[in-house]
Amino acid sequence: MKKIGVLTSGGDAPGMNAAIRAIVRTGIYHDLKVFGIQRGYTGLLHGEIKEMHIASVGDIIHRGGTILKTSRCEEMKTEAGINKAIGILEKNEIDGLIVIGGDGSFQGVNQLGRGNIKVMGIPGTIDNDLAYTDYTIGFDTAVNTVLDSISKIRDTSMSHEKVTIIEVMGRHCGDIALYAGLAGGAESILVPEEQYEVKKICEKMLQGRKRGKAHNIIMLAEGRGSAAELQKEILNTTGIESRVTVLGYLQRGGVPTAVDRILASRMGAMAVNLLIEGKSNRAIGIKDNHLINIDIMEALMKRKIFDQEMYNLSQILSI
Repeated sequence: MKKIGVLTSGGDAPGMNAAIRAIVRTGIYHDLKVFGIQRGYTGLLHGEIKEMHIASVGDIIHRGGTILKTSRCEEMKTEAGINKAIGILEKNEIDGLIVIGGDGSFQGVNQLGRGNIKVMGIPGTIDNDLAYTDYTIGFDTAVNTVLDSISKIRDTSMSHEKVTIIEVMGRHCGDIALYAGLAGGAESILVPEEQYEVKKICEKMLQGRKRGKAHNIIMLAEGRGSAAELQKEILNTTGIESRVTVLGYLQRGGVPTAVDRILASRMGAMAVNLLIEGKSNRAIGIKDNHLINIDIMEALMKRKIFDQEMYNLSQILSI
Protein backbone atom coordinates (compact mmCIF):
# COMPACT_ATOMS: atom_id res chain seq x y z
CA MET A 1 0.00 0.00 0.00
CA LYS A 2 1.70 3.16 -1.24
CA LYS A 3 -1.05 5.39 -2.60
CA ILE A 4 -4.62 5.80 -1.38
CA GLY A 5 -7.47 7.95 -2.62
CA VAL A 6 -10.47 9.51 -0.89
CA LEU A 7 -13.72 10.86 -2.28
CA THR A 8 -17.08 12.04 -0.94
CA SER A 9 -20.23 10.99 -2.74
CA GLY A 10 -23.98 11.63 -2.64
CA GLY A 11 -25.48 14.14 -0.24
CA ASP A 12 -23.02 16.18 1.80
CA ALA A 13 -22.99 15.76 5.58
CA PRO A 14 -21.34 17.80 8.37
CA GLY A 15 -18.25 15.92 9.51
CA MET A 16 -17.12 14.79 6.06
CA ASN A 17 -14.23 17.26 6.26
CA ALA A 18 -13.16 15.85 9.62
CA ALA A 19 -13.06 12.38 8.03
CA ILE A 20 -11.03 13.65 5.06
CA ARG A 21 -8.60 15.31 7.46
CA ALA A 22 -8.17 12.09 9.44
CA ILE A 23 -7.61 10.03 6.29
CA VAL A 24 -5.01 12.41 4.86
CA ARG A 25 -3.06 12.85 8.08
CA THR A 26 -3.21 9.19 9.13
CA GLY A 27 -2.07 8.19 5.66
CA ILE A 28 0.85 10.63 5.66
CA TYR A 29 1.78 9.54 9.20
CA HIS A 30 2.19 6.01 7.80
CA ASP A 31 4.25 7.22 4.81
CA LEU A 32 1.46 6.85 2.28
CA LYS A 33 0.68 9.26 -0.53
CA VAL A 34 -2.93 10.42 -0.30
CA PHE A 35 -4.93 11.67 -3.26
CA GLY A 36 -8.16 13.63 -3.08
CA ILE A 37 -10.72 12.92 -5.81
CA GLN A 38 -12.93 15.88 -6.61
CA ARG A 39 -16.73 15.76 -7.11
CA GLY A 40 -17.30 12.16 -6.09
CA TYR A 41 -17.56 9.39 -8.65
CA THR A 42 -18.16 11.96 -11.39
CA GLY A 43 -14.76 13.49 -10.69
CA LEU A 44 -13.19 10.04 -10.57
CA LEU A 45 -14.52 9.24 -14.04
CA HIS A 46 -13.09 12.54 -15.27
CA GLY A 47 -9.71 11.95 -13.65
CA GLU A 48 -9.97 14.86 -11.18
CA ILE A 49 -7.34 13.45 -8.86
CA LYS A 50 -4.83 15.55 -6.91
CA GLU A 51 -2.30 14.68 -4.23
CA MET A 52 -3.10 16.04 -0.78
CA HIS A 53 -0.66 17.15 1.91
CA ILE A 54 -0.86 17.98 5.60
CA ALA A 55 -1.64 21.61 4.77
CA SER A 56 -4.41 20.51 2.37
CA VAL A 57 -6.60 19.66 5.34
CA GLY A 58 -5.61 22.47 7.69
CA ASP A 59 -8.49 24.35 9.36
CA ILE A 60 -11.24 22.13 7.94
CA ILE A 61 -12.26 20.01 10.94
CA HIS A 62 -14.87 22.62 11.94
CA ARG A 63 -16.29 23.20 8.47
CA GLY A 64 -19.51 21.69 7.14
CA GLY A 65 -19.87 20.33 3.61
CA THR A 66 -16.90 18.71 1.90
CA ILE A 67 -13.78 20.37 0.51
CA LEU A 68 -13.59 17.60 -2.09
CA LYS A 69 -17.11 18.51 -3.36
CA THR A 70 -19.64 15.80 -4.12
CA SER A 71 -22.11 14.62 -6.73
CA ARG A 72 -24.48 11.85 -7.73
CA CYS A 73 -23.25 9.81 -10.69
CA GLU A 74 -25.59 7.72 -12.84
CA GLU A 75 -22.67 6.44 -14.94
CA MET A 76 -21.32 4.56 -11.92
CA LYS A 77 -24.46 2.42 -11.97
CA THR A 78 -23.35 0.92 -15.29
CA GLU A 79 -20.82 -1.80 -16.03
CA ALA A 80 -18.95 0.55 -18.35
CA GLY A 81 -18.75 3.21 -15.64
CA ILE A 82 -17.39 0.77 -13.06
CA ASN A 83 -14.74 -0.54 -15.46
CA LYS A 84 -13.74 2.99 -16.42
CA ALA A 85 -13.36 3.98 -12.75
CA ILE A 86 -11.22 0.91 -12.01
CA GLY A 87 -9.05 1.69 -15.03
CA ILE A 88 -8.49 5.30 -13.92
CA LEU A 89 -7.54 4.22 -10.39
CA GLU A 90 -5.11 1.65 -11.77
CA LYS A 91 -3.62 4.16 -14.20
CA ASN A 92 -2.96 6.52 -11.27
CA GLU A 93 -1.45 3.60 -9.32
CA ILE A 94 -3.90 4.08 -6.45
CA ASP A 95 -3.82 0.96 -4.29
CA GLY A 96 -6.69 1.77 -1.96
CA LEU A 97 -9.82 3.94 -2.11
CA ILE A 98 -11.91 5.30 0.75
CA VAL A 99 -15.42 6.52 -0.06
CA ILE A 100 -17.45 8.65 2.35
CA GLY A 101 -21.17 8.58 1.61
CA GLY A 102 -24.50 6.80 1.98
CA ASP A 103 -26.00 3.58 0.66
CA GLY A 104 -25.78 4.58 -3.02
CA SER A 105 -22.12 5.44 -2.57
CA PHE A 106 -21.53 2.09 -0.87
CA GLN A 107 -23.01 0.31 -3.89
CA GLY A 108 -20.23 1.89 -5.95
CA VAL A 109 -17.59 0.87 -3.39
CA ASN A 110 -18.82 -2.71 -3.56
CA GLN A 111 -18.49 -2.75 -7.36
CA LEU A 112 -15.03 -1.16 -7.35
CA GLY A 113 -13.89 -3.86 -4.94
CA ARG A 114 -14.06 -6.38 -7.78
CA GLY A 115 -10.74 -5.12 -9.11
CA ASN A 116 -7.27 -5.11 -7.57
CA ILE A 117 -7.90 -1.87 -5.66
CA LYS A 118 -8.73 -2.28 -1.99
CA VAL A 119 -11.79 -0.26 -0.91
CA MET A 120 -13.36 1.08 2.28
CA GLY A 121 -16.72 2.73 2.95
CA ILE A 122 -17.33 5.35 5.64
CA PRO A 123 -20.98 6.23 6.40
CA GLY A 124 -21.50 9.93 5.71
CA THR A 125 -25.19 10.87 5.56
CA ILE A 126 -27.49 12.94 7.77
CA ASP A 127 -30.31 10.40 7.29
CA ASN A 128 -28.81 7.74 9.63
CA ASP A 129 -30.40 5.15 7.37
CA LEU A 130 -27.57 2.60 7.21
CA ALA A 131 -28.67 -0.33 9.35
CA TYR A 132 -25.27 -1.80 10.23
CA THR A 133 -24.13 1.22 12.25
CA ASP A 134 -25.73 3.00 15.20
CA TYR A 135 -24.88 6.42 13.77
CA THR A 136 -23.68 7.95 10.53
CA ILE A 137 -21.47 11.01 10.18
CA GLY A 138 -23.63 14.13 10.00
CA PHE A 139 -26.69 12.78 11.79
CA ASP A 140 -25.95 14.34 15.17
CA THR A 141 -25.32 17.75 13.60
CA ALA A 142 -28.54 17.54 11.57
CA VAL A 143 -30.55 16.68 14.69
CA ASN A 144 -29.07 19.63 16.56
CA THR A 145 -29.77 21.93 13.60
CA VAL A 146 -33.41 20.82 13.61
CA LEU A 147 -33.56 21.17 17.39
CA ASP A 148 -32.35 24.76 17.16
CA SER A 149 -35.03 25.44 14.56
CA ILE A 150 -37.72 23.89 16.79
CA SER A 151 -36.72 26.23 19.62
CA LYS A 152 -37.04 29.28 17.38
CA ILE A 153 -40.29 28.11 15.80
CA ARG A 154 -41.77 27.30 19.21
CA ASP A 155 -41.28 30.94 20.29
CA THR A 156 -43.41 32.29 17.46
CA SER A 157 -45.84 29.36 17.59
CA MET A 158 -46.51 30.08 21.25
CA SER A 159 -46.78 33.82 20.70
CA HIS A 160 -49.41 33.41 17.97
CA GLU A 161 -51.05 30.33 19.52
CA LYS A 162 -50.58 28.38 16.32
CA VAL A 163 -50.01 24.81 15.27
CA THR A 164 -46.75 24.39 13.35
CA ILE A 165 -45.84 21.40 11.16
CA ILE A 166 -42.07 21.05 10.75
CA GLU A 167 -41.02 18.83 7.85
CA VAL A 168 -37.53 17.34 8.10
CA MET A 169 -35.32 15.21 5.87
CA GLY A 170 -34.41 11.55 6.20
CA ARG A 171 -35.83 9.92 3.06
CA HIS A 172 -37.40 6.63 4.27
CA CYS A 173 -35.84 6.83 7.72
CA GLY A 174 -37.54 8.75 10.53
CA ASP A 175 -34.55 9.12 12.85
CA ILE A 176 -34.07 12.88 12.40
CA ALA A 177 -37.75 13.52 13.14
CA LEU A 178 -37.75 11.11 16.09
CA TYR A 179 -34.58 12.32 17.81
CA ALA A 180 -35.20 16.03 17.22
CA GLY A 181 -38.89 15.69 18.06
CA LEU A 182 -38.21 13.94 21.36
CA ALA A 183 -35.47 16.41 22.31
CA GLY A 184 -37.59 19.38 21.21
CA GLY A 185 -40.76 18.33 23.01
CA ALA A 186 -42.89 17.96 19.89
CA GLU A 187 -46.51 17.05 20.56
CA SER A 188 -46.67 14.66 17.57
CA ILE A 189 -43.92 12.85 15.63
CA LEU A 190 -44.81 11.31 12.27
CA VAL A 191 -42.28 8.91 10.75
CA PRO A 192 -42.33 6.43 7.83
CA GLU A 193 -41.92 3.47 10.18
CA GLU A 194 -45.20 4.13 12.04
CA GLN A 195 -48.78 4.55 10.87
CA TYR A 196 -50.73 7.51 12.19
CA GLU A 197 -54.29 8.78 12.20
CA VAL A 198 -54.96 12.47 11.67
CA LYS A 199 -57.97 12.05 13.94
CA LYS A 200 -55.77 11.12 16.91
CA ILE A 201 -53.40 14.02 16.25
CA CYS A 202 -56.35 16.38 16.18
CA GLU A 203 -57.79 14.88 19.38
CA LYS A 204 -54.48 15.50 21.15
CA MET A 205 -54.48 19.11 19.92
CA LEU A 206 -58.04 19.70 21.11
CA GLN A 207 -57.34 18.10 24.50
CA GLY A 208 -54.36 20.41 24.87
CA ARG A 209 -56.50 23.43 24.11
CA LYS A 210 -58.96 22.41 26.82
CA ARG A 211 -56.19 22.60 29.40
CA GLY A 212 -54.93 25.92 28.06
CA LYS A 213 -52.24 24.81 25.60
CA ALA A 214 -52.92 26.79 22.42
CA HIS A 215 -49.86 25.86 20.34
CA ASN A 216 -48.48 22.58 19.01
CA ILE A 217 -45.35 21.37 17.24
CA ILE A 218 -45.80 18.48 14.82
CA MET A 219 -42.65 16.81 13.47
CA LEU A 220 -43.09 15.24 10.03
CA ALA A 221 -40.42 13.11 8.36
CA GLU A 222 -40.38 13.67 4.59
CA GLY A 223 -40.89 9.97 3.93
CA ARG A 224 -44.15 9.97 5.88
CA GLY A 225 -46.10 12.34 3.62
CA SER A 226 -46.76 15.92 2.60
CA ALA A 227 -46.85 18.70 5.18
CA ALA A 228 -49.24 20.67 2.98
CA GLU A 229 -51.68 17.73 2.86
CA LEU A 230 -51.47 17.26 6.62
CA GLN A 231 -52.14 20.97 7.06
CA LYS A 232 -55.36 20.65 5.03
CA GLU A 233 -56.49 17.56 6.93
CA ILE A 234 -56.02 19.28 10.30
CA LEU A 235 -57.98 22.31 9.11
CA ASN A 236 -60.82 20.16 7.75
CA THR A 237 -61.01 18.08 10.94
CA THR A 238 -60.67 20.77 13.60
CA GLY A 239 -61.06 24.12 11.87
CA ILE A 240 -57.64 25.03 13.31
CA GLU A 241 -55.15 26.70 10.98
CA SER A 242 -51.55 25.54 11.05
CA ARG A 243 -48.28 26.78 9.64
CA VAL A 244 -45.80 24.71 7.66
CA THR A 245 -42.01 25.01 7.89
CA VAL A 246 -39.97 22.81 5.54
CA LEU A 247 -36.37 22.92 6.77
CA GLY A 248 -34.93 21.36 3.60
CA TYR A 249 -31.20 21.62 2.89
CA LEU A 250 -30.67 23.78 5.95
CA GLN A 251 -30.25 20.45 7.74
CA ARG A 252 -27.20 19.45 5.70
CA GLY A 253 -25.09 22.50 6.43
CA GLY A 254 -23.51 24.09 9.46
CA VAL A 255 -20.64 23.51 11.84
CA PRO A 256 -20.37 19.80 12.76
CA THR A 257 -20.90 18.93 16.41
CA ALA A 258 -18.14 17.49 18.57
CA VAL A 259 -19.86 14.09 18.27
CA ASP A 260 -19.64 14.14 14.46
CA ARG A 261 -16.07 15.46 14.41
CA ILE A 262 -14.85 12.73 16.75
CA LEU A 263 -16.83 9.99 14.99
CA ALA A 264 -15.51 11.08 11.59
CA SER A 265 -11.93 11.28 12.85
CA ARG A 266 -12.08 7.80 14.36
CA MET A 267 -13.65 6.28 11.25
CA GLY A 268 -11.22 8.00 8.88
CA ALA A 269 -8.19 6.72 10.79
CA MET A 270 -9.62 3.19 10.99
CA ALA A 271 -10.23 3.09 7.23
CA VAL A 272 -6.59 3.90 6.53
CA ASN A 273 -5.33 1.38 9.08
CA LEU A 274 -7.51 -1.37 7.59
CA LEU A 275 -6.10 -0.67 4.12
CA ILE A 276 -2.57 -0.88 5.50
CA GLU A 277 -3.49 -4.27 7.02
CA GLY A 278 -4.54 -5.44 3.56
CA LYS A 279 -8.26 -5.48 4.27
CA SER A 280 -10.79 -4.56 1.57
CA ASN A 281 -14.53 -4.25 0.89
CA ARG A 282 -15.19 -3.16 4.46
CA ALA A 283 -17.78 -0.73 5.82
CA ILE A 284 -16.75 1.20 8.93
CA GLY A 285 -19.41 1.69 11.59
CA ILE A 286 -20.01 2.19 15.29
CA LYS A 287 -21.90 -0.09 17.67
CA ASP A 288 -22.21 0.61 21.41
CA ASN A 289 -19.55 3.32 20.99
CA HIS A 290 -17.02 0.84 19.58
CA LEU A 291 -15.85 1.06 15.98
CA ILE A 292 -16.64 -1.95 13.82
CA ASN A 293 -15.95 -2.99 10.25
CA ILE A 294 -18.01 -5.50 8.27
CA ASP A 295 -18.27 -6.65 4.67
CA ILE A 296 -19.85 -3.90 2.56
CA MET A 297 -22.36 -6.26 0.95
CA GLU A 298 -23.40 -7.49 4.38
CA ALA A 299 -23.76 -3.88 5.53
CA LEU A 300 -26.01 -3.03 2.58
CA MET A 301 -28.22 -6.08 3.15
CA LYS A 302 -28.98 -5.33 6.79
CA ARG A 303 -32.48 -4.04 7.54
CA LYS A 304 -32.83 -0.86 9.59
CA ILE A 305 -34.60 -1.51 12.89
CA PHE A 306 -36.71 1.40 14.11
CA ASP A 307 -36.23 2.41 17.75
CA GLN A 308 -39.72 1.56 18.94
CA GLU A 309 -38.83 2.16 22.59
CA MET A 310 -37.79 5.75 21.86
CA TYR A 311 -40.90 6.35 19.75
CA ASN A 312 -43.14 5.01 22.53
CA LEU A 313 -41.39 7.30 25.02
CA SER A 314 -42.09 10.29 22.77
CA GLN A 315 -45.79 9.34 22.78
CA ILE A 316 -45.88 9.09 26.58
CA LEU A 317 -44.09 12.38 27.17
CA SER A 318 -46.30 14.31 24.74
CA ILE A 319 -49.66 13.56 26.39
